[in-house]
Amino acid sequence: MSQRWIAKLAVLAAFAVLSAPTGRAQSAGDWSMYRGDLGGTGYSRLKQINTGNVATLTQAWKLQLAERPGLEVTPIVVDGVMYVPGTNRVMALDADSGKEIWRYEVQMAPTRGVAYWPGDKTNPPRIIFTTFNRKIIALDAATGKIVPSFGKDGTVDLEVGYNGVPTIYKNLVFLGASVGEMPVGPPGDTRAYDAISGNLVWTFHTVPQPGEVGHDTWLNDGWKGRSGTNVWGWYMTVDAKTNTLFMPIGGPSPNYYGGDRPGNNLFGNTLVAVDADTGKLKWYFQTIHHDLWDQDLPPGAGFIDIKQNGKTIPALVTMNKSALMFILNRETGKPIFGVEERPVAKGDVPGEWYSPTQPFPLKPPPLARMSYKPEDMVTADDTTPEHVKACQDLLTKSGGSFHNEGPFTGWNYHEDGTPPKETIQFPGGTGGSNWGGVATDPTDGYVFVQTHDMSLIGWLEKRKAGGNYGRGNAESTQLYDRGSVDGPGPYFSFSATVKDANGKVIGNWPCQKPPWGKLYAINANTGDIAWQSVVGITEGLPPGKQNTGGGGSAGPIATAGGLVFIGATPDSRFRAIDSKTGKELWVTDLGKNANADPMAYQGKSGKEYVAIVAGDTVFVFGLPQ
Repeated sequence: MSQRWIAKLAVLAAFAVLSAPTGRAQSAGDWSMYRGDLGGTGYSRLKQINTGNVATLTQAWKLQLAERPGLEVTPIVVDGVMYVPGTNRVMALDADSGKEIWRYEVQMAPTRGVAYWPGDKTNPPRIIFTTFNRKIIALDAATGKIVPSFGKDGTVDLEVGYNGVPTIYKNLVFLGASVGEMPVGPPGDTRAYDAISGNLVWTFHTVPQPGEVGHDTWLNDGWKGRSGTNVWGWYMTVDAKTNTLFMPIGGPSPNYYGGDRPGNNLFGNTLVAVDADTGKLKWYFQTIHHDLWDQDLPPGAGFIDIKQNGKTIPALVTMNKSALMFILNRETGKPIFGVEERPVAKGDVPGEWYSPTQPFPLKPPPLARMSYKPEDMVTADDTTPEHVKACQDLLTKSGGSFHNEGPFTGWNYHEDGTPPKETIQFPGGTGGSNWGGVATDPTDGYVFVQTHDMSLIGWLEKRKAGGNYGRGNAESTQLYDRGSVDGPGPYFSFSATVKDANGKVIGNWPCQKPPWGKLYAINANTGDIAWQSVVGITEGLPPGKQNTGGGGSAGPIATAGGLVFIGATPDSRFRAIDSKTGKELWVTDLGKNANADPMAYQGKSGKEYVAIVAGDTVFVFGLPQ
């Protein structure tokens, strides 16, 4: 056997231990966690489907999971059984055929996924999940029946719910917090529960309380009652070797105004490493100081081991919605390629506190647009005259120009009754990159991520009584909130609706020049971009102009077959990409947008499959017989 293959097998053996829910090796055919393994790698060791045969991939089966679209579910598979939620139910399916094994009817079922606890000497494996009415439920994995010894009759009531997927390690169940976006409200604390009893084990204060590390970054008592600052993304990651849980904590509430919370606001927009057993702080890395742009830190950190100067460095990748990729030593939190604090422009909102600098990685460069100039506006050569006119009309309505001074431009203040004075932010409210996360390949050190260029425009204004400011319309103590020429409201992009000759809407397209989304491969060993591909088409455009790229909030996976699989584009397509070159090798039209992460697994038959949820349906693909 060649030295190259010996080295590759050693990497995969180490990866098997990393992947295990309890630190032990698991089957290469399992996809037992939301992102495949504890390290959030989104990587499958299966290679039956590979670059040489993926073009022959066909649909093996599909199943409607819900009575409404919009699921963001990634199923899990253990020992040939798929576990997946739908509308008001959780199901176990034969992973080869989709045939139902059992179902558990439940109100307010999860829409992102379920978790698997492998059991111990006295307790059989369990399926554990949270519901939208603030509960944790445990089921017997073999029968789908409630586990009465867990909590009270199989259920634990939560004061603060979590709409993501529980992260399970050893006998611990880790939960983030789904809170609103008002400044004062429920805490966004992370919690650990016992997988056997359902008892609370520990709580980590995501807004540091008096005497805790980071408390001094909340000036003028801005910490009191502060909400947000929570793990709202769908998963966390764990290093079994060091017994470390990594928490990707989002920004403080409210999203766009921070005058009542001066200071850098730890642990907002921060990757926090804690001891998994106790919740005790080990280290932290803040990616944005005093967030005023809703840039958060949605995805779990993805593990990758880096080779430099003959040494192996245990590393991880964390990304905020600005599409800035920070590659850190996962044992110390120190940047591998360096980070510098760069000056950023302030806004002019009365009483606002502005951080004079923000952290930027020296490598890799930003992976999405972070600024805007008038010459960046789309032209008829890019799309169509009708689209350009609609964009120009919107620009005129907004005052004829947008204010932008580069990354992290501060919002302009707008006095009621004065002419429009809009700021444009790139990336916008959905990123950049979002909760889908990165996929990492342990054999070559590549990191894959999908990003898109979505803008956000508007200003800060005095909050009007009864105004519609999006989430959290109740009375607020904050003085200022997001507004725009279309009236108060926090989510409004520089995009224009386009209609055909009959008045039918054919699309709502960004007003900056394409491409509007890309898939990147980063060589984590060097910090350089290995390749970038425009992924996604806009079918309403004329032939020859459709290759615009596009993206949603979901992410890719990678496989040992040399492939990257991704949905995440608003064109209803599911694609396989060559992981070494970025070339598209296979594409299928699902007829529904796949705003979910895919997964790969092996059925009891020994056959490899790739699955993705689109709209309300799980689609499963395999090689022909």
